[in-house]
Amino acid sequence: MGRGFFVVIEGIDGAGKTTQARLLAEALESRSYRVVLTREPSDGPTGRILRDYLAGPERRLSPSAELDLFMADRREHTARVIIPALEQGRVVIADRYYHSSAAYQGALGLDPGAILAAHRNLAPEPDLVVILTLPPEEARRRRTQARGEARQVSEAPDYLERVAAHYHSFRGPQLRHLEASGAAAEVHARLLHLTLEALAAAEAGHSQEKKENTP
Repeated sequence: MGRGFFVVIEGIDGAGKTTQARLLAEALESRSYRVVLTREPSDGPTGRILRDYLAGPERRLSPSAELDLFMADRREHTARVIIPALEQGRVVIADRYYHSSAAYQGALGLDPGAILAAHRNLAPEPDLVVILTLPPEEARRRRTQARGEARQVSEAPDYLERVAAHYHSFRGPQLRHLEASGAAAEVHARLLHLTLEALAAAEAGHSQEKKENTP
């Protein structure tokens, strides 16, 4: 494909984002797409600080200070990984993006709409955002079975309910909500279908644009 394509996988902790992002990357690579799989917090300097902080026993920073760190990491991440990959015509799959900031820091009292607006000039817009939906109680059950996974937020039931409510409220032409309570293979099949449809539409649009710009 002539241009890159940017897919974001979102949802509350325990929804299966990391698994689904990996399965999607593998499926697209098997179809000869050049794929970059990445995540937030990133593996950059600020991202590593965030991961250590979020894996700790308590959250000592204010919601606004947390947001500042996430946005700093996002600036580094997009400049270092996402934009170069898109310019090379690759498919970028991100496990979390700025919708996470809107949902999680929004659940701590910040304005989700203001957070989304603040990213309009900060980060590239995704071509497809898939929010994996899962009841918070099921997400907590999955999390208790996980081992060695970094904690992004407090898992207090009322907090996760607020996060899930924010995710549910997000709408947009590139945004899809996908039920994630089934088996991983079933969720993957639906996610792959959505992604291939979006890729085909993008490639058709690029071809038409090229024709119109050809003398």
